Amino acid sequence: MAFCAFIGDAVTAAGFRLAGVAVHHPCPGEATDLFERLCLDSRLILITTEMAEALPPDRLRQVQRAGRPLVLVVSDARGLHPAPDLAGRMRHQLGLGE
Repeated sequence: MAFCAFIGDAVTAAGFRLAGVAVHHPCPGEATDLFERLCLDSRLILITTEMAEALPPDRLRQVQRAGRPLVLVVSDARGLHPAPDLAGRMRHQLGLGE
């Protein structure tokens, strides 16, 4: 069982590997099966936006709401696929944004 797992591109994975994270860089078609396996074996899953978009949207939301494992969508190291702007969404929901 890995405490923390990363799913994403090889370049971003290299940085997480240096930090001791178990890294995986599947083809987008393999992302769903890998995500399901890691949900059973990991306590924290870091997944790039690109790989998160390859998952069924309802499944990602379901796992995030359950809180186990913790799932965080992150941007890739090259900045090609930025992570969602959670702070901006919260400001908008609270009526504080444009």
